[in-house]
Amino acid sequence: MRDYDEITAFLGDWGPFQKMIFFLLSASIFPNGFCGMSIVFVGDVPEHRCLIPGNLNLSEAWLNRTIPLEQGRGKLQHSQCRRYRLDVIRNLSATFADPGSINMSEVEQEPCLDGWEYSKDQYISTIVSEWDLVCDNHWKGPFAMSIFFVGVLSGSFISGQLSDRFGRKLVMFGTMAVQTVFSMLQAFSPNWKVFCLLNFLVGLGQISNLVAAFVLGSELLGKSIRVAFSTVGAFIPYAIGYMALPLVAYFIRSWPMLLLLLSLSGLLYIPLWWFIPESPRWLLIKGRVQEAEAILRHAAKKNGVTPPEVLFNELELDDMKAKSKESHSIIHLFKTRNIRSITIINLLVWMILTAEYFGLSLNTPNLHGDDYLNCFFSAATEVPAYTAAWLFLRRFSRRFSLSGSLLLGGVVLFFIQLIPSNLFAISTILVMIGKLGTTTAFAIVYIYTAELYPTVVRNMGVGVSSMASRFGSIISPYIFHLGVYSEFLPYILMGSLTVFSAFLVLFLPETLNVPLPETIDQMQKVKRFKCRSTDRNQYRFYKDGTARETNMVVSKGEEV
Repeated sequence: MRDYDEITAFLGDWGPFQKMIFFLLSASIFPNGFCGMSIVFVGDVPEHRCLIPGNLNLSEAWLNRTIPLEQGRGKLQHSQCRRYRLDVIRNLSATFADPGSINMSEVEQEPCLDGWEYSKDQYISTIVSEWDLVCDNHWKGPFAMSIFFVGVLSGSFISGQLSDRFGRKLVMFGTMAVQTVFSMLQAFSPNWKVFCLLNFLVGLGQISNLVAAFVLGSELLGKSIRVAFSTVGAFIPYAIGYMALPLVAYFIRSWPMLLLLLSLSGLLYIPLWWFIPESPRWLLIKGRVQEAEAILRHAAKKNGVTPPEVLFNELELDDMKAKSKESHSIIHLFKTRNIRSITIINLLVWMILTAEYFGLSLNTPNLHGDDYLNCFFSAATEVPAYTAAWLFLRRFSRRFSLSGSLLLGGVVLFFIQLIPSNLFAISTILVMIGKLGTTTAFAIVYIYTAELYPTVVRNMGVGVSSMASRFGSIISPYIFHLGVYSEFLPYILMGSLTVFSAFLVLFLPETLNVPLPETIDQMQKVKRFKCRSTDRNQYRFYKDGTARETNMVVSKGEEV
């Protein structure tokens, strides 16, 4: 019996209809990069020190000595959270005109009781300077970022269910509206708590929009185009939006105005509603056959081909409906030893990979040099990364491509601590190379995970892995925040975990040129520590690039 791809083969793979869908869905992902990383500038920490009230009538010399010096990041700098007791300073200034004659180490200190003054050299305002998220409240900055990823986690959990129930198109545009509206409201947040609540809702809308667009593109496009859409089509527009962010942020230094302008970009996508159709696959599963046929006939007209008079017979429709009713739960991802091993490895790899990706992305303000250029370069590395992922997926082993990308992304981070402090440009280049490797792995892991799982639990396997990755994104703001205590600690931690995940991937089976499994029993076995395997009915890979099923042990020289 024909499946959906065979039935719709008359449309061709890359006609005007598919090109329109490819580019319009790609365009719809642009705001996710444009707005999603705005917290890099909105939540940045400006240079700050304790506020000294002007009514003390201190001389310039004494004003300069009211803030103690302390060691930080390998150099002596003014304290950001302490000052000398002002009543003592007032008495000393009345007695001694020159503060240089006083041993200030003996003067008692106190916290910033009158608030802080923030440097205006880079920002007019950020949420940190707006609500004093420094010193004892320094945890609130990373928390505001983490709460966004909690929203992403929630969106990952519900977006699939919503799109299965209400349709891919409705959820995609509905969640795009959620992202746009709540981003606008964020600009008018009266306090930090309201900002965090709205940030949660923005995260929920953003990932739901991305997932719905990803699924819609996968179902509307043919087999030969899906890999290109899942890498280049879905992720490069995200990277372009990410690259545009520092350009806008450079000219708008006030966080409310920046958020407002970024959110307005979502209004540009309203006209796409009339050009992007619903998924015919979903319509067929829901029994809305006439609507599905109308979309397919419209696509045929766009492509200049003549569709068959009867697109679907009763048996094919019944078969599609029967498959849609097959029920599997999350327990099936842990049912056998083999699928349990694959699932656990996937969960760890996704979590570590996402923590490093967002850790490096959010770490931009901690890099040496100009923040805006660093953010642009961090975004620009994603374009060759996604292109490389697409090429690797077309030609090379999934397993070694993913492991190699992770290894590159992890190893280079170890060398940062060896670079002299005066060669900060080299450190920044190493961070960008780490981001390149991590981003390449990020794109590969989506396709690889989908190919590892059988049809009956494929969506569930990818969904659970994606949810695990959100836990990595939630902790990522705190990883780069460790730089407060030691400049190199975040890189050592991220590098160690990423190298560990690179070795974990080597235990997964290869999927290149292997037929996708339909049932759990058809899944390939995870790799063991032994170089040779006696498992029967496994796919073997040969030097000519082919994959053949065998029930024999292959000699060491024959197998790649």
